[in-house]
Amino acid sequence: MQRILVVEDDMQIARTLRDYLEVAGFEVSAVGDGSAAVASARGDKPDLIVLDLGLPGMDGLDVARELRRTSAVPIVMLTARGEEADRIVGLELGADDYLVKPFSPKELVARVRAVLRRANGAVAGAEVLRAAQVEVDLPKMRARVQGQPVDLTPTEFELLTTLVREPGRVFTRGQLLDALRGVTLDTYERAIDAHVKNLRKKIEPEPGRPRYVLTVHGVGYRFADA
Repeated sequence: MQRILVVEDDMQIARTLRDYLEVAGFEVSAVGDGSAAVASARGDKPDLIVLDLGLPGMDGLDVARELRRTSAVPIVMLTARGEEADRIVGLELGADDYLVKPFSPKELVARVRAVLRRANGAVAGAEVLRAAQVEVDLPKMRARVQGQPVDLTPTEFELLTTLVREPGRVFTRGQLLDALRGVTLDTYERAIDAHVKNLRKKIEPEPGRPRYVLTVHGVGYRFADA
């Protein structure tokens, strides 16, 4: 049974999320502050973390920043902050998805399942993809650049896989959102820009002058075909 850590200081919301996730077949634990979240994540090693940004003391962004130093555990953010900048910061810290409060618990379950499918390597075929100097091993969920392993989150891995499958093809942001989620759950296309920025930091020799993941201005992105 896959384990979910819910980090939420509002106990009513935490209980609701626990109930819905348990009905969906997950084992759930919950904590109400950032320090406990970091300790639980490191000790219990959950399969996914549902992380509220508005925590007392050590807030959710600090928790995500701390976890990403040593872990690629999938993170779904919860936030009452409607500002675009807050969502962008969370995604750039390595969150895989987000929901803005108030939200439907059923939608949260759908998001959790989608992120876990990516984390579990729900990709077609047992194959190794290669383009330029990048290698993506689908069965093992591993990526290498110039022969060196890179540690990617599930979302970053799926994004790279989508691009490397078809070098030279131009993908719109909307198409990349569809590829990451399976279905379009929102139209927040700037989320893709944040994930691309994170991916470039990990695979590009010079992220400011990308060699592999190239921007097609006014359209989206493509992977280098040479």
